Amino acid sequence: MPAKISIIIPTLNTETTLARTLEALMEGLGQGLIRELIISDGGSSDATLKIAEEAGAEIVTGAPSRGGQLRRGCAQAKGEWLLVLHADTVLDTGWSEAVADHIQTNRAPAWFQLAFRARGIMPAWVAGWANLRSRLFGLPYGDQGLLVRRVDYDKVGGYPDQPLMEDVAIARALPRLTGLPVRAITSAERYQRAGWLKRGSRNLWTLMRYFAGTSPETLADSYRR
Repeated sequence: MPAKISIIIPTLNTETTLARTLEALMEGLGQGLIRELIISDGGSSDATLKIAEEAGAEIVTGAPSRGGQLRRGCAQAKGEWLLVLHADTVLDTGWSEAVADHIQTNRAPAWFQLAFRARGIMPAWVAGWANLRSRLFGLPYGDQGLLVRRVDYDKVGGYPDQPLMEDVAIARALPRLTGLPVRAITSAERYQRAGWLKRGSRNLWTLMRYFAGTSPETLADSYRR
């Protein structure tokens, strides 16, 4: 019986983080979980694709857009389950056991517990809010990963080809998501650069504008500024 999980990672000049993310996935091979690794690249000009090739990944290329990249990557996947991760997100040790248990006993889409590679009150507070939001409202962000059956992914039409909020869009479309007892440890660089409160407030404002009907393209322009 083939392994059940296809792992899909969108990339764009992620040479400084991708290797660590892939290294953490190796335990899934020992568990017989991983059928394939798909890297959906948006035009990297650094060593990202070399790292992906050395890891034995299937590489899909196209225009840079998180939603579009994920849509292309998932379209190539052959696994019964899809595991979507960001290139700077490292799953904690023991993730494969938790995932193996989930796919054997539960059909619900799932997310991981957010944590940052940073210490202090603010990283803990921001991660705590993200995990609470996910539990209460079923709205995990992409940094928390997504584990979903292929049949459920296809049923809701997959990721929308949009530059921002693709993670929120698919979370709203899927059946109620459940949290897995495993941390997804992600880079804190963007928060540290902008400031934890400022970055968190900006993310919340962007989410509110999206719910109010602002287009993902407009939000992406504002987000980049």
